[in-house]
Amino acid sequence: MRQLILDLLPETPPTLDNFVAGGNAETLALLTEWLAGVRADTSFCLWGEAGSGRSHLLQASGFAYVDAALDPALSTAPAAEQLAVDHVEALDEVGQIALFNHFNRLKMASGMLLTAAAQPPAHLALREDLRTRLGSGLICRLQPLSDAEKAEAIAAQARERALKLAPEIIDYLMRHAPRDMRTLSSIVVALDRYTLEQKRAVTLPLLRELLHAPHA
Repeated sequence: MRQLILDLLPETPPTLDNFVAGGNAETLALLTEWLAGVRADTSFCLWGEAGSGRSHLLQASGFAYVDAALDPALSTAPAAEQLAVDHVEALDEVGQIALFNHFNRLKMASGMLLTAAAQPPAHLALREDLRTRLGSGLICRLQPLSDAEKAEAIAAQARERALKLAPEIIDYLMRHAPRDMRTLSSIVVALDRYTLEQKRAVTLPLLRELLHAPHA
């Protein structure tokens, strides 16, 4: 893929507003309420398959964020009042003890713990006492976007930029570009910039040029 998409675009931080909800509107509404303090539960666990938006929402929460896939011992997890731990299924024995202690600390301090995993807490290969605690709070499954929902999101993002994408353009993107919304959204931004740079309308040849040109 053209390096313009990967290197030259500014990083767009995940937010609740730029999360494409699809079939997850109820979950997003519940999470928003919880983040606002409307609900008193100590913990909220989001689970679902890869690409369903778990990491996006954890990073969008504004909580201190730790990825257990990169730090299975949670050695970098701060003693924050609001903590987000991604990929909890990757925690090692030390990390599981650490998360157990974080949960207890946050419960005593009326803090908040947001976690994400590939499965619901009851099905995770974790310490029983940690599974019980994670299972005592709010638990929601995130559904991956369907192809139709992704195509609709691409079209909406293009309209916001006054970028005209014909159906065959969106269809080509869905068949030839990476399927995660983060990359697809970046391609829309890159395509907008590239049309201005080249002073050309969006056509299939231009899109192919953008996606398949050698790296700069």
